Amino acid sequence: QVQLVESGGGLVQAGGSLRLSCAASGRTFSVYRMGWFRQAPGKGREFVAGIYWSGGSTYYADSVKGRFTISRESAKNTLYLQMNSLKPEDTAIYYCAAHRSGSRDYDYWGQGTQVTVPS
Repeated sequence: QVQLVESGGGLVQAGGSLRLSCAASGRTFSVYRMGWFRQAPGKGREFVAGIYWSGGSTYYADSVKGRFTISRESAKNTLYLQMNSLKPEDTAIYYCAAHRSGSRDYDYWGQGTQVTVPS
């Protein structure tokens, strides 16, 4: 089992910044990669950014490239999402997720943290 707890969400004006954190606990040695996803009101969940836990390679959705940065601090088992130049369309609940080695896809999810960027 892997437990994930997000924090750092809030309300920020357009053009502002926020940093989300995701603390992982449990069988973290089994994590292959981690990612951030989001779900806006009335929409499905979408991928935002991902990172391979061992090598640190990153990848992003086109909608956030150049504005968001995913990173991890392995010693603290913590995942981050630095969000700059925020836009109203970034408003969503943000979830972190873990993909364990041997699993087909992300199989552990946090409870989510709300990010609101008023228009």
